[in-house]
Amino acid sequence: MNRHRVVALLHPPQSPFELACAAEVFGTVRQDVPVHYDFRICAEHPGSLRTTLGYAMVVDAGLAALEDADTVLVPGWQPPGAPVPPAVLEALRAAHRRGARIVAICTGAFVLAQAGLLNGRRATTHWRRTAQLAAAFPEVRVDLDVLYVDHGDVATSAGSGAGIDLCLHLVRSDHGAAYAARIARHMVLPPHREGSQLQYATQPAPARADESLAPLLEWATARLDTRLTLGRLAAHAGLSSRTLARRFTEQLGTSPGQWLLGRRLDAARVLLEQTDLPVEAIATRVGLASAVNLRRRFRAALGTTPGAYRRAFGETLER
Repeated sequence: MNRHRVVALLHPPQSPFELACAAEVFGTVRQDVPVHYDFRICAEHPGSLRTTLGYAMVVDAGLAALEDADTVLVPGWQPPGAPVPPAVLEALRAAHRRGARIVAICTGAFVLAQAGLLNGRRATTHWRRTAQLAAAFPEVRVDLDVLYVDHGDVATSAGSGAGIDLCLHLVRSDHGAAYAARIARHMVLPPHREGSQLQYATQPAPARADESLAPLLEWATARLDTRLTLGRLAAHAGLSSRTLARRFTEQLGTSPGQWLLGRRLDAARVLLEQTDLPVEAIATRVGLASAVNLRRRFRAALGTTPGAYRRAFGETLER
């Protein structure tokens, strides 16, 4: 099977971290994990390219590398809003016209906006730069409170950490939830965050150990086949329902109900990929009660049916 070609487009001074976020997801070979991606870097001018940390890296490919890319990724751009060379903009537009997926991490959204790829669409960037992006490109609907926005052919993420969330989301879209989960486990990351979650917690200080939701999340994830109401979650945590809802917003940027639905759908995706259980049985196992409810929730969240998802990703780990 042909591997999906991911090409990161760099620009001096390049942030090594944003680049590393993409390289770790798409470019790292892991033991016992099938390799589905080829990853390389390019720049308008190959050769020595300085970074934001002062050292230089060597880039051996020019813009011609974008001509056969399946995904073009812009891992940040410094300074944000600076004019992008016309040759770079045309290379991005050409890649998009022929069907490549164009992805921006953090301030890379400014590049996609200059190329006109975000006109009339929702997009995001680092929360410190959302006002600047909205002012410079009024035709872009800038969403300041999400981790990432994916339109299928074009995607943008918030700050650097959200770039990892977006990259893992793209892997899930390409090869299924179970494969993406294996990559996340190798990266020692928690379960994925949906793009609609908030960019940052409302409290600037980290939660104290006795306020962490981690034990409750682990407990609930192991009991998806049971009735998990807000009241039951709050009782297990020893909190009022209102306090629990507030902590979910602060620590996860979402509500208990939305978090729980996401975990149920995650579990359903894995069962669809790795088993031949009927949809009714899967719905029961993940706590969605019926095949009708699972199909409705699945289509609302993923834009497809459980059957179509199984046909696309069934036994994807063996491919």
